[in-house]
Amino acid sequence: MEHLPQLISDLALILLCAGVMTLLFKKLKQPVVLGYIVAGFLASPYMPYTPSVADSAEVSTWADIGVIFLLFSLGLDFSFKKLLKIGSAPVIAVVTSLTSMIIIGILVAKAFGWSFMNGLYLGGMMAMSSTSIIIKAFDDLGLRQQKFASLVFSVLILEDIIAIVMMLLFGTLGKGGGVDAMEMVKSIGFMVFYLVLWFVLGIYLIPLLLKKCKNLLSDETLLIVSLSLCFLMVVLASLAGFSPAFGAFVMGSILAETVESEHIEHLVSPIKDLFGAVFFVSVGMMINPAMLAKYWLPIVVITLMVLVLRSIIETFAFMLGGVNVRMSLQCGCSLAQVGEFSFIIATLGISLGAISDFIYPIIVSVSVITTFTTPYMIRLAHPVADWIEPRIPEKLKTALARYDAGSTTARDENKWKKMFSGMLTPMLIHGVLCIAILILSSRVLYPLVENVLPAQWAHLTTLAATLVVMTPFLRPLLLKNCFTPNFWQLWNDRQFNRAPLAAFVLFRLTAVIILIVAAVNQHYHASIAVLIGIIAAILIFLLFSRQLKDSQHALESTFRDNLNSKSAAAEAERPKYAGALLSRDLHLAEVIIPERSDWGGKNLLQLDWRRRYDVNVASILRGTRRINIPPADLPLFPGDRVQLIGTDEQLRRFSAALSDERARIQALPPSTDKEMVLRQIAVTTGSSLVGTSVTGSGIRKDDRCMVVGIDRGEDDLLKPVPELVFQEGDVVWVVGEDAQIRRLMQRTAGS
Repeated sequence: MEHLPQLISDLALILLCAGVMTLLFKKLKQPVVLGYIVAGFLASPYMPYTPSVADSAEVSTWADIGVIFLLFSLGLDFSFKKLLKIGSAPVIAVVTSLTSMIIIGILVAKAFGWSFMNGLYLGGMMAMSSTSIIIKAFDDLGLRQQKFASLVFSVLILEDIIAIVMMLLFGTLGKGGGVDAMEMVKSIGFMVFYLVLWFVLGIYLIPLLLKKCKNLLSDETLLIVSLSLCFLMVVLASLAGFSPAFGAFVMGSILAETVESEHIEHLVSPIKDLFGAVFFVSVGMMINPAMLAKYWLPIVVITLMVLVLRSIIETFAFMLGGVNVRMSLQCGCSLAQVGEFSFIIATLGISLGAISDFIYPIIVSVSVITTFTTPYMIRLAHPVADWIEPRIPEKLKTALARYDAGSTTARDENKWKKMFSGMLTPMLIHGVLCIAILILSSRVLYPLVENVLPAQWAHLTTLAATLVVMTPFLRPLLLKNCFTPNFWQLWNDRQFNRAPLAAFVLFRLTAVIILIVAAVNQHYHASIAVLIGIIAAILIFLLFSRQLKDSQHALESTFRDNLNSKSAAAEAERPKYAGALLSRDLHLAEVIIPERSDWGGKNLLQLDWRRRYDVNVASILRGTRRINIPPADLPLFPGDRVQLIGTDEQLRRFSAALSDERARIQALPPSTDKEMVLRQIAVTTGSSLVGTSVTGSGIRKDDRCMVVGIDRGEDDLLKPVPELVFQEGDVVWVVGEDAQIRRLMQRTAGS
């Protein structure tokens, strides 16, 4: 027999352990991630009673692929547009928590005699919450539709992007290297440049590609195309000096803005689950029981820091953001755990040699403990709030109420803020594109042209091509959202406003001039007079060319349509009034009618949700059809998406009822137990069927079976018309469930 490669043997062992632990932890209603970690421990060399993985290096490669898929899926669920809409409270909470946890991590490391890098990594890992664990806890407790949950999800979005930034910054520190502030600033600047460049190019090109190939995109081809784009970005990110995981995240976030994002996420999910399982199993393989016994005290201390200190810090941070005490406590207690992203950060630290090996099992142990405590911490928020609120002095209550109102009603009405936000975005995007064009011109285009033309003509041709390609982006860099009505209103309001306004316009003009000079200096050392002439000619062209203006508008229109394609497709599903409900403490929630549910087939009047749960049905989404303000006699079907309006408490009670309905469905016997069968029943002497009609026999009404034919010895079966009377000697062909037919045979049996 052919020799089995060691990698396949190791993979078989890993998946066998993971499969057994998955079933066990599902049975115990615990997170599957913990099962994978336990499976890794069972397959590790530290467990002498079970077979061990022989080639850890090969498994590590598979685990790296798992990280790529995890980050790709994270990107598919991420949205830069959502990030821009996040309010101040989540931002304050994340910044406060991250800063505090890093300080605490460094202090803990110093107290235990560890290195500064150990403390820095430890603090970053302590600041990462678990999206999957929090979502599961909210679902189990029926809290996902409540108002505070949206704040928690906003924090998780920010933590994801901060984790990516941390990975890049920690990577620049190198193996045991010091903190170089200038190097970190360069790294952040390069990361922003890379993100903006590929996000803009991706949003412009990828939706067009998917639209052109729409008729060719089956599930198989869409999956292959998506993964090819993912790994292309992985390679490009690696060539640029970033981690492969960062490239996967970037491509995922680009595809997240396309109409096909949910379909892609669905297709990628099984692959992500497979390789993700291998990654988390590899995490468990690094747990050394001897190491845990040696470092039990740091594990206990760090766990208490996460559960107690982080809860308090997050609570006060949300209060600073204008959230009331009770909701701040709910948010703070929900975020008191260490998430899976910490494992990725720890893996990076170990691969760079920046942290000690014992940090890994410590943070995994803390993550496991805090995962188990998360539901209890969330439940703890209400009794703690009930105890604290009566003890808050009245003056402090009044001050907090004013602070909350002032924070939550603040809007971007400030004219300066509107103007600068409107100017800075196009400056950043078009500035990055112009710099990218300059880089491509010098490193790619000129070497190609130089092989074909003499040096002088190569320089001239490359410069001309560079300026032609740059001009559609130089115009918005100079003029986009500049001389708007808001600009002139500020100009005319106060004499004092004119100096900063003029300075900002001059800054934009200077940026354009610097880019033009940079393009020219790549090929010629021109005199000042020549440079001034070129700059003046280009500026005149930028200001007065109608063709250039139309070209700019066409590019921006395509980009805007692609960027908004997903939200435009979802516009019909999400009513515009949804946001306005929040000001009245009402929410719009969407639920899906489960399969095999007794709710299916019943109309709204029979379900009576308004009286039982005080929720109102606003719309029903059935496939591509929307039914607004549905009538009371409209039946619901499995798979219908029902949009409900209610308060936190009303939606919580409805979520509990939905959870009970799902639990009842899971408890139903398998559908094979009620499989329909075909049987023949002989009408013998003394049978109760003799002399009765098909309708009067009660076969359909009482026994819930159906007569499909009667055999009287003729060539063809008689049709079971309602008035047909059964005779002795008939053979009746009946369809029904096996148990029902058995009862029918007993009831009608003759001699």
